[in-house]
Amino acid sequence: MPFHATLAQLTEVLGADHSLSDLTKIATHITTDSRNIKPGEVFLALRGEKFDGHNFVNSALEQGAIAAIVDSQFQSQDSNLLIVSDTLAAYQAIAHWWRKQFDIPVIAITGSVGKTTTKELIAAALSQYGKVLKTQANYNNEIGVPKTLLELDHDHNYAVIEMGMRAPGEIALLTQIASPDIAVITNVGTAHIGRLGSETAIAQAKCELLAEMPPNAIAVLNHDNPLLLKTAQTVWQGQTITYGLEGGDIHGQLIDSETLKIHSIPFHLPLPGEHNALNFLAVLAVVKTLHLDESRLTNLEVSLPGGRSQKFELPHDIVILDETYNAGLESMLAALKLLAQTPGKRHIAILGTMKELGDRSLDFHQQVGAMAKHLRLDQLLILADEPEATALTIGASPLKSQKFATHEALIEHLKQTLQTGDRLLFKASRAVGLDRVVEGLRSVFSEQQF
Repeated sequence: MPFHATLAQLTEVLGADHSLSDLTKIATHITTDSRNIKPGEVFLALRGEKFDGHNFVNSALEQGAIAAIVDSQFQSQDSNLLIVSDTLAAYQAIAHWWRKQFDIPVIAITGSVGKTTTKELIAAALSQYGKVLKTQANYNNEIGVPKTLLELDHDHNYAVIEMGMRAPGEIALLTQIASPDIAVITNVGTAHIGRLGSETAIAQAKCELLAEMPPNAIAVLNHDNPLLLKTAQTVWQGQTITYGLEGGDIHGQLIDSETLKIHSIPFHLPLPGEHNALNFLAVLAVVKTLHLDESRLTNLEVSLPGGRSQKFELPHDIVILDETYNAGLESMLAALKLLAQTPGKRHIAILGTMKELGDRSLDFHQQVGAMAKHLRLDQLLILADEPEATALTIGASPLKSQKFATHEALIEHLKQTLQTGDRLLFKASRAVGLDRVVEGLRSVFSEQQF
């Protein structure tokens, strides 16, 4: 059965004042979008920097909402209102209450790199054993996590919840809302270091997931990330399972870019590369924690959102590795290794700026250039801000590199210079828009202009 609660229950959960005429009515959903209200639902009015749901309360009630949850600043003579001090906190409280109606494993996932991929892998794996609720799109924040939890249905056997963060305290809040049974931390890296200041601060923020977990929960941690393990020990003394390629309770051996072996059992990796082998080991650790039969996962398949581990095979034996969704130092280095390991003639990296790196930005971009040189790639093409673009070329020297000012110029260059057997990696932070170049290039091929 999907979400349902009487208005009396909601009033009690929220400690809300109200002007409700009938507390026995049953709410069939809590929605923050007045455009899609259905009769029987409750509209919750959120306030944001650029929007205010309170402007749509009347419309929601007219469309059949049985009540609206509003804050005390809202002035209205309407009936059917639940009045709280903070509607976002109310949304989170209802989601937490609804989550506690379920006695199923809730798996929370965070990390500097790979959390979305790992979430998708875990959800795909658990779907072999039952029905899975998982975080959709980028609903991994203080609004998205409640939204996901409110979709829990009594048909679900597992819930897989991704948790993102941009500042200290955010993971702690999400953990309090979701009350997970299993917590997976993929790694501690440098994503958002411009905001948090140091790897240590990032580690502490990620480990809020452990600090706020119920004491009978289980931590699943990347053994190969020493800072993660060190920080975890300061906040978590409960049950822990580690995984890794260098060691851990679940210790894997990477045979090639697409094959992982554990205790002589080979697993075909759903996604290629060393970094995805680690993500898959996290899956196996969760499966072990839940006492499930891992043999069902020897040939697991998964489909990721656009710009994440996408592979496009084009005419003339040209292959695109599309990693345009986002980029940080660790994911950039991993993607370059995957490019180098991909069989082909020429290996060309098309890279853009990594954002939010603060005063570490130039150093990190230079490290990426140096990795391209170390891997002996054939070319480095750059669509990046200055001075980061120059830092990439300095790190890569004497590797052949070229900078471009526009997406169009880069597409035109690729049109003129690509050869049979080329392997191309596209990777940058989302804001760079390298996905436009990927789509432009694929369009060129579809129009048979080569």
